[in-house]
Amino acid sequence: MSVTPAPRAARLGELLSSPKMLAILALGAASGFPNQLTESALQAWLKDAGLTNTAIGITSYVALPYLLKPLWAPLIDRYPLPLLGRRRGWMLVMQLALAAAIALLALQNPAASLGAVTACALVIVFCSATQDIAIDAWRTDVSLPDERGPAAAANNLGYRTAAWLASAVALLTADHFGWRFAYLTLAGAMLLFCLASVRAPEPPYRHAPPRTLRESLLAPLRELLDGPDAVILIAVVMLFKVGDAFANKLFTPFMMDVGFSKTDIALIVKSLFTASALGGSLLGGVLMVRLGLVRSMLIFGVLQALSNLLYCVLAVSGKSYAVMVAAVVIEHVAGAMGNIALVALIMALCDVRYSAFQYALLSALALLPRYSLGYPAGWVADHGGWYLYYVTSFALAFPGLAMVWLTRARIAALDQLRAREAP
Repeated sequence: MSVTPAPRAARLGELLSSPKMLAILALGAASGFPNQLTESALQAWLKDAGLTNTAIGITSYVALPYLLKPLWAPLIDRYPLPLLGRRRGWMLVMQLALAAAIALLALQNPAASLGAVTACALVIVFCSATQDIAIDAWRTDVSLPDERGPAAAANNLGYRTAAWLASAVALLTADHFGWRFAYLTLAGAMLLFCLASVRAPEPPYRHAPPRTLRESLLAPLRELLDGPDAVILIAVVMLFKVGDAFANKLFTPFMMDVGFSKTDIALIVKSLFTASALGGSLLGGVLMVRLGLVRSMLIFGVLQALSNLLYCVLAVSGKSYAVMVAAVVIEHVAGAMGNIALVALIMALCDVRYSAFQYALLSALALLPRYSLGYPAGWVADHGGWYLYYVTSFALAFPGLAMVWLTRARIAALDQLRAREAP
């Protein structure tokens, strides 16, 4: 007998309001909070210091630890810390380290020593990436197959909200009190996320941690790469968000060049950014229950590609609040929906025995465009202008869409397989 839409909607509401989903929401916020402190906020700080767009783009490579985290993710699988269970101990320690590193960055001056700022940012990104390894593994372990879409939505809600708050607080506080006070305030706020790690539920593990470091590295690779379509599915993970990643790489410098002040960006642009992403996350979670993974990826992918073209209109019109509102709202609703589908795919690819390493590897591959396009993004913006920049982001979306279409049968089969394997 078919299930009617009303029960499915009710089921989604129950899931999103459950203690488990609230914990996923809070820990998603912990992941998102430090991210923008070395991206949007740091870009604005460097812009104030007089750096060029190309230089800012090059500095964005401090985010490389997000891509390299698979190198130490096997350690998280193999060596749980002697507190708070297999994953949560790592979360807590990294949150404490992040608070200290953000405070240290607050004491630097990019105009006097860009190297010191870069070093502090690298430490923040390393600790943030390690926190992400533990949180992503915990979320994958604690989520049942029918909870993946809602779990991705809850995680995205928390991530986007905290990322906006961190960026908005940094920009607004810096505009009135300076960058040092802004970053010291954010360092104190980072400590609050320790409560989420302490209170989060522990997943029921059926398997012991890998017995050796070698096993924690080779066994998950064999399991992940087993099958003739494994490489193609990994290509889908890499390419699905590349156009969207390029579009948002220099979002803050673009808004500043169009004519919006830092206060405008903090209070208006970033508010719209986050509210739209939150709405897109909820909409994506609801639609995934109804559409399934394959159709969600195809529909959401097309929408996020088309929405990038709205920034071309803003680039031509100049400072226009009406155009900016339309562009930011539509693009971030579509982008959040696409992110929900991608996270659900990554979770379906992971085996709970090796979720720290496998999720870290797959998410790093998904983030590869975001963190490797700094120089080309800055070069296109400086030499081709913002209109060409966003046309380029639209064109970059098509390879990922083509890969989803070509592997649609395999993606559907994978989702069904993981559902059968669940306890």
